[in-house]
Amino acid sequence: MDVLDVLKKHRSIRKFKPDAIEDHVLENIILAAQASASSSFIQACTIIRIKDVTKRKALRKLAGDQAYIEEAPEFLIFCADLSRSFRCCRHHNTTPVEGLTEQFIIATVDTAIVAQSTAIAAESLGLGICYIGAIRNDPFKTSELLELPDHTYPVFGMCIGYPDEDPEVKPRLPLDVFLKEDVYQDKNDFRDISSYDEDMLNYYKNRTKNKKQQSWSEQMAGILSKENRPFMKKFLTGRGFLKH
Repeated sequence: MDVLDVLKKHRSIRKFKPDAIEDHVLENIILAAQASASSSFIQACTIIRIKDVTKRKALRKLAGDQAYIEEAPEFLIFCADLSRSFRCCRHHNTTPVEGLTEQFIIATVDTAIVAQSTAIAAESLGLGICYIGAIRNDPFKTSELLELPDHTYPVFGMCIGYPDEDPEVKPRLPLDVFLKEDVYQDKNDFRDISSYDEDMLNYYKNRTKNKKQQSWSEQMAGILSKENRPFMKKFLTGRGFLKH
């Protein structure tokens, strides 16, 4: 598939056919993702492929009982990982400076880039994906289950498989809101967002599943006016991140 079409047609897939993804197909997807850009070439991402049925069940429970975590042919967890690079320091008899906020940003950004490359590669082959941010609902137990070392944390999971549904493409923000020129200019944003709110209301009214009546701006107001996973800072500092 043409890469621009792949990107523009992205949908989250939550229902998959039982067909397995052949190992060589998954390997090629991961190799493509591994070729992604990396800050200072640290390559601060590790992917964990979850094949164990018991672990799938446990992760499903930790992530809000989302059935597709257990049902998808493949479930990957993308981890921001500085432990490997810190081991390199010690191997060369140097002492790493640990806990810098910049290190956390580098590792998280690297991981997000790799994951998105994974998604694009998979979708280009006719597969569907769904990100699972809810593995951070209990990052302590998730990290314990995955036996993650210090300086590593689970950023999100990803279900991958052959789609057994055909959901609509969700409208995105108007380009004038999303793309600025030279400076951040937002004086006309809410005029365009109001129009977008109408588009989203129509989308939710007409889409085939999970119908709801809520505009985008209403949804943002609901999400950002309450605490969301307030334990993350304690978790991350405990893992060796965000100390400086």
